[in-house]
Amino acid sequence: MISKHLKSALLGVAMLGVAATGQAQNEQFIPMAGYWVGPFAAGGSGIYGGFIDYLNMINARDGGVNGVKLTYEKCEHEYNNARGVECYERLKKKGPTGASVFHTLSTGITYSILDKATADKIPLITIGYGRTDTSDGRVFPYVFPLVTNYWSQNTAKIKFIGSREGGMDKLKGKKIVNIYHDSAYGKETIPVLDAQAKTYGFTVTHIPVPTPGNEQGAQWLQVRQIKPDWVILRGWGVMNPTALKAAAKVGFPRDHIVGVWWSGAEEDTIPAGDAAKGYIAAGFNVAGANFPVVQEIKKAVYAKGKGEMEDQARIGSIYYNRGVVHGIITVEAIRTAQAKYGNKPLTPEQVRWGIENLNITEARLKDLGAAGFMQALKVSCADHEGGGAVKFQQWDGKQWKVITDWIQPDKQLVRGMIEASAAAYAKEKNITPRDCSKEG
Repeated sequence: MISKHLKSALLGVAMLGVAATGQAQNEQFIPMAGYWVGPFAAGGSGIYGGFIDYLNMINARDGGVNGVKLTYEKCEHEYNNARGVECYERLKKKGPTGASVFHTLSTGITYSILDKATADKIPLITIGYGRTDTSDGRVFPYVFPLVTNYWSQNTAKIKFIGSREGGMDKLKGKKIVNIYHDSAYGKETIPVLDAQAKTYGFTVTHIPVPTPGNEQGAQWLQVRQIKPDWVILRGWGVMNPTALKAAAKVGFPRDHIVGVWWSGAEEDTIPAGDAAKGYIAAGFNVAGANFPVVQEIKKAVYAKGKGEMEDQARIGSIYYNRGVVHGIITVEAIRTAQAKYGNKPLTPEQVRWGIENLNITEARLKDLGAAGFMQALKVSCADHEGGGAVKFQQWDGKQWKVITDWIQPDKQLVRGMIEASAAAYAKEKNITPRDCSKEG
């Protein structure tokens, strides 16, 4: 039997509000280019589920954002770069003002459409993924790797490992293996890991896993031969439980595996069974359905039989709550832009201004029912990341337990690498970086 998510993905259309896109003019259109099928569907369906439910809640409870209805259209790309580009081209001109902002949930697709979106003046929001050097808004005015980027996360991860070893000086002589998804996403942290290895005196071995990652026997035999002190898991989808089961098979302790936040959800651990117990992963949001914002979604959306998630047990999971983070940030960017341009459907360029001037304080998070749900976020012309901190959580066999407070990244190292990489990109593309002192 075909699922509701697959039906809507195949149809390509699932609208919020009472009128179809193109018929109503008092609406803000938000493309939903994602994946509800295939080997990465657990992440896509969970995140877009939370994202869509949040928009539905804003419409149902508040009548939209200051009277402007939020609408969307799905486009299934199955985490495939070419299809992601097709989704971008299909959706970019929809709605009365065009695509407000584009989310892809894919580093590879972000790379593929970055120049197109910049030329089209459509902002890209890449929360916790994408090209790290786009954090330099002087060179990349239309791309926003918000909350925390991959290099920030990786430096926080090494800080965490250092704390477990008794201090950063104790990293000298240690061996770390980086098992990564063989894609643009997986390769993104190789430069910063190499830089940190040089700084702290540990050795790092990078081992790729071909997509989708359901065959890893050879990689974990290599781990057994290397005998590392720690393994960093940079997986996605089916690669993650496969890695945990393979680690158990070769006897590598799971409490010495530290995953990226795309390897740290219930969908990554539950399928691995006992092999996942003790495993540690980074995170920029937490699990839990008791947050007021999630309860508001249940009240305004699910109580009326309109929820996006067929399996309501997933509500409050890591991926679902991450989707709610996407919703909060997108809506608050629109709200910020409305304060400047008026309570009306905004152009992508106006929404871009709203993203760049976003300031979600702790007080605002409390107002939104999301205190403790995510970190505060302040974006600027030069800084398109806006946060940077990371928490770590451990799987106890049944659920994720947060085991650290927010750990700040090595901002000096990360920003230096970001600016150097962005400058090289600007030179290659003949871009004159913006003067942020002149931005309003």
